[in-house]
Amino acid sequence: MIELLRTYHEQGTNGVIRIKEKVICYSIELPWRLNIPSESCIPEGIYLLKKRFSKKFKNHFILEGVPNRSLILIHPANHAQRELRGCIAPVSKLVGEGKGTESRKAFNYLKTILESCLQQNKKCTITIKCKYEHIE
Repeated sequence: MIELLRTYHEQGTNGVIRIKEKVICYSIELPWRLNIPSESCIPEGIYLLKKRFSKKFKNHFILEGVPNRSLILIHPANHAQRELRGCIAPVSKLVGEGKGTESRKAFNYLKTILESCLQQNKKCTITIKCKYEHIE
């Protein structure tokens, strides 16, 4: 259902979150560091999304089935290196490698869409892949 198209950089990973090719928001993550917990974004793939609640992030989402990782969430953050440990943060605007603005606004918009899907008892997935085709 949801697609995250990534662009990898040294200081962070930037992305575009879209549904049916319509851009919903942008995203920031840690840079790719071989899937090392707390230091790297997660591997590309298709992951099941579930609703989750915590005191820190309130209502947010968790990705299930991430290889060798746990508690990979979608929650608000504006600076990947300072605020993320492998999670994905929606942002309204990208302003640097792994940096964005108005994350809470972008998160709330995405949350509305995801909750609508989940309320209809639909299976919600996120497909994460590189924005650019690999040319051999």
